[in-house]
Amino acid sequence: MAFTDFERAVNLKAIEWFLNKRRPPEHIRPQLDIGYAIVGYTVDLYEIRPDWQDQTTSRHTPIARIKFVRTRAEWRLYWMRRDLKWHGYEPDEVHSTLMSALTTVDADAYCCFFG
Repeated sequence: MAFTDFERAVNLKAIEWFLNKRRPPEHIRPQLDIGYAIVGYTVDLYEIRPDWQDQTTSRHTPIARIKFVRTRAEWRLYWMRRDLKWHGYEPDEVHSTLMSALTTVDADAYCCFFG
């Protein structure tokens, strides 16, 4: 079961806020941009850059993963460590809303998401 229409609208509003805040200026976006994908109850945030060997293709590098756990009505925030596996963001893993999780990603207090 996917998100309801109301939940989808609230989530897209939060993602839109995050993208408006973090995306680079429009003239830089062909070289660096931020995107997202929603699959089921998971929101993936990623960086988009041209491939260094083939400028005609682009690479999507993961930034963060935020999963909604319906049974607990909570959002869980993950970051990718150097082992290329998703790990819970220990200082602040559980959030009540997607906006709260995105605010944590935006603040990036421990430089886990944007370096």
